[in-house]
Amino acid sequence: MMPMTIRAILAIATTCLIASCAGHGDAALPADPVQGAFALIAPAAADALGDAPMSPARQAAIRSADRVADRLPHTVPRIHVEGTLPHQGIYDESREALRDFPAARDLALAARLTGRERYATQAARLIEAWSSAYRPSFNPIDETGIDGLVVAYDLLPDAAKAPLARSVGRLLRELAEGYLERMPSLRGGTATNNWQSHRIKLVALTAYAIGDPALIAGARRAYAAQLAANIGADGTTIDFTQRDAVHYVVYDLEPLALAALAAARHGDDWYHLRAPSGASLARALDWLVPYADGSRTHVEFVHSTVRFDGERRDAGVPGFAGDFDPKVAREVFALAARLDGRYAALARKLGASDPLLDITWPLASN
Repeated sequence: MMPMTIRAILAIATTCLIASCAGHGDAALPADPVQGAFALIAPAAADALGDAPMSPARQAAIRSADRVADRLPHTVPRIHVEGTLPHQGIYDESREALRDFPAARDLALAARLTGRERYATQAARLIEAWSSAYRPSFNPIDETGIDGLVVAYDLLPDAAKAPLARSVGRLLRELAEGYLERMPSLRGGTATNNWQSHRIKLVALTAYAIGDPALIAGARRAYAAQLAANIGADGTTIDFTQRDAVHYVVYDLEPLALAALAAARHGDDWYHLRAPSGASLARALDWLVPYADGSRTHVEFVHSTVRFDGERRDAGVPGFAGDFDPKVAREVFALAARLDGRYAALARKLGASDPLLDITWPLASN
């Protein structure tokens, strides 16, 4: 495994690449996303969703939308869950607010699947509330769930989307530019651990949703830098070294896989990028495979260097004691299987993931 000190040096060295997008001002740029731009679901693909026959995944998606069909927006001026326990500070309020993002996505998907205006209207209501009122904190752990809002906007039917273009465009650009501008000055562990993976995911999705080539290039450079700084030649991540938990390997790789999937949707191959050491997303996923398929076990967080992990264990937060649960890796391998067919069998073994993936990018049949 690459020594941590070398990784830190690599991270600092690569910030000069990321910095080329810093100061990418918006004074002369439109706030609206470029027409036809998308994060994960292309307009033509969204238009076609209503044409296919009903399936178990489609039925599951509609049921999910029905459960949130009457949801009111729970916008808050600040989301904060990172570093806090349930019932501390604004943790509970933030958790409730974060449920708006998958709700908006589920409603927008159901609108496409059924053509029912009530789903689109409710999805637009949630998206409008957040895009008009929210101002980013640029804490990627607090804000990682915003990916659901970005994909919801992809899926929203055109008639409901058009009135939101200005407010959504402002929020997307603020997120993409703000995260990129801050990257060169980042120091410490969060500059290269899972925090950076979540930053990259948010930048990638928002940059593609805007359709800004400079921001997309910045996201790609940040992704490549993270491969060098976070993943060792043997596939071990910084997060496993620090946290002694496979759970945090998943938490590190899942956002990188989603960023690579977004790139793949645009014909950009991030999945096969390699660091000079040979480190890659595929190598890290291969390291994770035996824990996900159950052939290896690991008692989680025993030697974590992060005090908060012990506090969560002592508070009884699920997942912070005992053996790693392979089901935690369900979503990361659902994403990985869309990038590399080698993971399809494992994705099936782990079970159904997000219906959106099964609907928009089905796994090849055996």
